[in-house]
Formats: sequence, structure tokens, C-alpha cells
Amino acid sequence: MAPNPTPNLVLKPATAWSDAWQRCLAVAPEAFRDDRVLNLWSAQWLADGRALPATSPVDGSPIAGPPRLDAEAAKQAVRASLDQHRAWRHVPLAERRARVGATLDALTEHRELLALLLVWEIGKPWRLAQADVDRAIDGVRWYVDGIERMVEGRTALAGPVSNIASWNYPMSVLVHAMLVQALAGNAVIAKTPTDGGVACLTLASALAAREGIPITLVSGSGGELSEALVRSPEIGCVSFVGGRDTGARIATAVADLGKRHILEQEGLNTWGLWNYSDWDSLTAVIPKLFDYGKQRCTAYPRFVVQRELFADFLAAYLPAVRSIRTGHPLAVENPTDPLPTLDFGPLINAAKAKELGDHVAEAIDRGAVPLYRGTLTDGFLPGQDTSAYVPPVTLLGPPPSSPLHHAEPFGPVDTIVLVDTEAELLAAMNASNGALVATLSTDEPETYERLAPQIRAFKTGHGKPRSRGDRDELFGGFGASWRGAFVGGELLVRAVTDGPEGERLPGNFPDYHLMP
Repeated sequence: MAPNPTPNLVLKPATAWSDAWQRCLAVAPEAFRDDRVLNLWSAQWLADGRALPATSPVDGSPIAGPPRLDAEAAKQAVRASLDQHRAWRHVPLAERRARVGATLDALTEHRELLALLLVWEIGKPWRLAQADVDRAIDGVRWYVDGIERMVEGRTALAGPVSNIASWNYPMSVLVHAMLVQALAGNAVIAKTPTDGGVACLTLASALAAREGIPITLVSGSGGELSEALVRSPEIGCVSFVGGRDTGARIATAVADLGKRHILEQEGLNTWGLWNYSDWDSLTAVIPKLFDYGKQRCTAYPRFVVQRELFADFLAAYLPAVRSIRTGHPLAVENPTDPLPTLDFGPLINAAKAKELGDHVAEAIDRGAVPLYRGTLTDGFLPGQDTSAYVPPVTLLGPPPSSPLHHAEPFGPVDTIVLVDTEAELLAAMNASNGALVATLSTDEPETYERLAPQIRAFKTGHGKPRSRGDRDELFGGFGASWRGAFVGGELLVRAVTDGPEGERLPGNFPDYHLMP
């Protein structure tokens, strides 16, 4: 379906999926073959697995799907990675630095192709796709420059690091982590996300493998590959980014096995407003909170508002949300025009768009008040499939029975809860029993200092959003949003290396909680 397409829009020349695919075949022919990507294990690119069909969220057109391995092949890949790990952990640090640095140079050379793949595979607007690639490159360079101090007195783990991550940040989360783990002396295993990013990850892994980085990249269903990627005795550490249901199962497995782990799980990040008056600042930040359609672990989908501030809040919020731009990420009026600057494009797929629409409809049926519902009015090619696109929606008072009341929507849906007391404010901000980030906007510094420690989020901002942070600021979560070692800065290296005997890593482990 294509509601109200803009008749004079065309696809930017040289940005079609076919163009990106041909460039992949030319840049890394060892990893791309005909119309499929290959798996990388035992230091070889293999045309194994069952290649599944896939479509782009941008317009529903066919793209390369993941070549899914079965459980037995995954076990063989893990065993082969252990052999790589045993050799790599003895490679001198200077050589590891040089190889990772050369990989970063190659990623920089192919920055635009990596970003274009992100547009087609997971629907990122061009600006955000480039930023994802740049954050990966710049973040790892920071570690390359300071790695000697970070690994002093430390050694690689006994086995490779296994990475299972969500689809939304293939470069700045997954590739970033993989290269830092390798820099610290570990072989690395990664599963391509089920919902998208396989071509981008394949290209990045091919560039790394050429420099001798011991990477294993495989595709498959989480259920079938979990036994190998989580429970295999060869695995030294499990790093997981994703939802709470899958994360809970992995948390149970790694705790039983005593494995090192880093488990980042969803949480309902909240923005509270109490005795507040700087409405111009709020208006300015609202569009930024919709970056990538709130498909981010640090998105803010819930506003908890003091009831007497509600009228002023709406006056600040509604003009901002009406200004948000969405559309086809590669559509332009003239071939020479730059690509559009959008807040977001499609969601990850049409199924997610339908699920979110169903949740909104259900919440309204049960009493939520729709305060704003955007429309798809322009920014699309004639005849384009827009089934994966959802415009911004704002609901007041989602009922307790609705998933939108207690869970992260992972899409452009804001919910507002009104409160009358500080106790109600804190209860509403802590609705999901742990989150990654939160913000409290108040004019009173003493109120912020008193309430912020009671908000169950790892990072809390005073009137401004908080972010993941990969360099000199560590990252983690509270309660059900995090299990295992905290990461970020030097702690990311500590999480994947062994230190002095008896060392206890700062983090949320089942048996203790220690803030660094």
C-alpha cells in the first residue's frame, strides 16, 4: 500500500539494492556469491546453511537473507573458533593492534557502502546509518590507542567470546564489540540478527578476516543455535543484546554454567517532569528522541508528568512531534539532491508495524486516550509498499492490561502517565523493574538530587537524555534490564579478559550487585 505518495520523488541514483549488492561482490567476492551471503567459520567462507528469503523494510523488495546453519554445524563452528582462539591469544599485542587498525582503515574506506546496506537491510535513514558506521570506527580507535594500559596484567579468556545481538545497531554495537574483544586477545563468534543486517555484517567481517582477525560469523535461529553459542564448553564469555524473554533464558544458562556474561535487555526508559518550567528546552529535544523511530535501547517511550503541568507539557510536546519527518530514506526530488534528512524511516519489518498498530488499537479500546496520531502524507515513491512504516503516535494513560503500559514498544509510540505525588512519579518511572536510562526534568536541583537515586535506571539525566556511551563512560542497567559485567570504557576490556585471582567484576550478577 502507498498512501499519498509524492509523485515527483525518485530513487537516488546508484543507491538501489542491486547497486549495493554489486559493490559487495566487487569488494569482498570471497564472502558474497551470486545472490547469497556466506557463513564464515574455521577461517573459511562457506556456502552452507539454508538461505532464507528476505525483504527490505524500505519498500518490501527482495534482499539477501541469512544462510541459516543447523545446530550441528554451529557446534563445529564453535570448536573451530576455539582453535583460532588458542592461537590468537598468544599473538603479541602490537600485532593485534596493527591488524585491528588495518581493519578500521578498511571499514573507513567502505563507509558509504556499509551505510547503504544498513539503509536497505534495517531501514536506517542515511544520516543515522553513517553515524552507526562512524561510531563503530571511532569507538574502536579509542581502544586501539589506549589498549596497553587496559590489558596490563590481564590475559585473554580461556575460550572465544560469543555475541548475540539485536538488529538495530550492527556496526556501533556488534562490530564495535567484536573488534574490541579481538583486540583484547580473544577469538570472536557472532550470530547475525534474525531480522536484518546480514550483508552489512558480512562485509565488515570480510574486511576484518582479511587482516587476520579471528572472526566466526554464522546465521541461524536462536533456538537451534543457542546450545552451541551459549552452552558450549568452549565458549569463554556470552555477550547478549536483546529482549527480556530470550535474555532470561540465556541468563539462566550462563549462571548454571558459571560463564562470564554481558546481558543487555530491554527496559522501559522513562522521562519524568516535576515542578518544571523550561518548556522550550523540552520542545527542542522531542524530535531527537524519535531518532530511528525509537528502535533503540536508550529510547524514551514513556513520559511521567505531574498533573498540574500537563497543559504546559502538551503545548511544548505537540508542535515538536508534529515536526517529525519520516519517509523513504533514499527518495529525492532530483537526482542531484542530497538524501533526505529524516527522523526515521520504516520499522524493521511489516510484522512489527502491524504488532505495534495492534497494541495501540488495543490500548485505546481499553481506555487510553489518543492525543496524537501522525499520518504518512509524503516522502514516498509512487506505488511504494509502506507496510513497514508507522507514523508517531501518542497515548495518554495506557491501561495496566496493555503491553504499552509496562514494556518497551520499540517503535514511535509515546505513552503519557499523569501523577499527583512524588511517590506516584517514582512508581511510574520504575514500571519495568529496571531500565538502562532515565531523565528527570525539574527546576529544583535539590528535588533532582533527592529523587534521582530512587529511579531504577543505570544512567539518569537532569533535564537531558542519556545515551549508551562506549568510551570513557561505562554502561549497564538496573534490575531486569542487565545481567553480568558492566561495559564501556576500560570495563569493556575487563569483561572479556581475566585479571588478578579473586577479581570481582562490577556488574549486576545473580549473587551480588556492586556499583563501580
